[in-house]
Amino acid sequence: MKNEEIKEERQDLIEGRNAVIEALRAGRAIDKIYLAKGETDKTLGHIASKARAAGTVVVETDRHKLDLMSVTGAHQGVIAVCAVREYATIDDILQVARDRGEDPLVVICDEISDPHNLGAIIRTAECVGAHGVIIPKRRSAGLTAVVGKASAGAAEHIAVARVPNITAAIKELKDAGLWIYGTAAEGSSGLWDTKFDGPIGLVIGSEGDGMSRLVAESCDFTVSIPMRGKVSSLNASAAASVLLYEVLRQRSV
Repeated sequence: MKNEEIKEERQDLIEGRNAVIEALRAGRAIDKIYLAKGETDKTLGHIASKARAAGTVVVETDRHKLDLMSVTGAHQGVIAVCAVREYATIDDILQVARDRGEDPLVVICDEISDPHNLGAIIRTAECVGAHGVIIPKRRSAGLTAVVGKASAGAAEHIAVARVPNITAAIKELKDAGLWIYGTAAEGSSGLWDTKFDGPIGLVIGSEGDGMSRLVAESCDFTVSIPMRGKVSSLNASAAASVLLYEVLRQRSV
């Protein structure tokens, strides 16, 4: 990949101590901050404490990884990965449904770590008219430039909330009257036999392990997608597409 292509893809990075401090001071939406491991510099310590106070994930890593991530070559031991837009809240998402006069349709991503998968899910969610997408702060891709590009611009048109805990977010949605459907290979009902009506939260599990145990236990229903081939599962974004378009089909009849 050419250097200018790398720069275009990584326009979500802020590098260097002063630049990151100013981004934190300005309240910029930052997904994650990478700090050089083992550094005792007071400025880096100040960045770490200020970031954690703002609820930003801070990861200590070796300088070699920072060197590989860096576009400028002058990261000074700190790189911030920024969101391409501000995150919404769960109530913001529900308000979108209220404003449209529709039953809520919310996509809940349980640790989707591949940014291309997350971007594809956001794209499909926007295409079917979902009211928002929820992602966790940890062990998940965020609204980075790569995700924005993979969403083909859909990330600019749909509310995305980033929450500390997916199980707590599901409880909040349930308290708001939503029924929660989770995807599972051994679901309690098949896709074609499941009625998707009323306010819905649809959980898409991670690429490797599917839904985590606590998230699965929080679902009201689990749904399996029919599989006729030798491969046992679909890619997470493909599974989301199949499920979301079935919801759209049922809501359109």
